[in-house]
Amino acid sequence: MMPAPIKPVVAKSVLDQIDIRIGTIESAAPVPGSGKLVSLHVDFGNHKRTILSGMQQERPDLSVLVGKQALFVVNLEPRKMAGILSEGMLFDIGYEDGIMPALAMPEHPVPNGSRAG
Repeated sequence: MMPAPIKPVVAKSVLDQIDIRIGTIESAAPVPGSGKLVSLHVDFGNHKRTILSGMQQERPDLSVLVGKQALFVVNLEPRKMAGILSEGMLFDIGYEDGIMPALAMPEHPVPNGSRAG
């Protein structure tokens, strides 16, 4: 498989606007009535959020996600999907390239809410 072409160059100031944090997934459950969405309840240290991700079909056993730390974008505008408000976005590697997705995770445990970058 050939990697996708690199996207156009952006200024570092654009990247600096994105707030990427580590959170621990406390629970993961299918969203009722959706064959795609999963509701993740995530601990960011000083607060918790619900974040929806379209990963249901790639992950038959959602329980393996519980307790994992992963990278999340936390400053996206909240978005309602399937009647549930999603307060961020999970970084999931591989989906766009048609391969089995994998979480973007720290190499060792770090405090929830730690910033990437």
